[in-house]
Amino acid sequence: MSVDRSYIAENKTQLTRLQALIEGRSDAELARPLSAGWTVAGVLGHLAFWDQRALVLLEQWEKAGVVPPANNEEDVDWINDAAKPMLLAVAPRRAAELALSIAQAVDAKVAGLSDDLVARNAAAGTPVNLVRATHRHEHLDEIEGVLKAH
Repeated sequence: MSVDRSYIAENKTQLTRLQALIEGRSDAELARPLSAGWTVAGVLGHLAFWDQRALVLLEQWEKAGVVPPANNEEDVDWINDAAKPMLLAVAPRRAAELALSIAQAVDAKVAGLSDDLVARNAAAGTPVNLVRATHRHEHLDEIEGVLKAH
């Protein structure tokens, strides 16, 4: 059985982009405000949170055979709103470090998944998005735009 693993290259591209964005940034740049009361570091923490969620769900699936629940788009906004105060409380440098280390960990996990689990994830309606790059791309565009403007 052949499964599509193009997500590995996409994830690597956005991981490299994330690393380049973080390297050499001052704490002041990481604390720069974004829209809706977020900061650069807060959004990096947001990326870390959602990557960590994918990592935990995949680990549970592998270890206990627990198929993750379908991703409910209706829950995303309230989850982000609930996490926001905590993410903004994390020191900017630490948020950036977490975003990078968790992205590296989840990318390694999704790259190493068995063909069977990749296929089962697809058959289940993709409860875990293995293309971590999509979410990163969206937010990295936003962050780069703000950092270039200053």
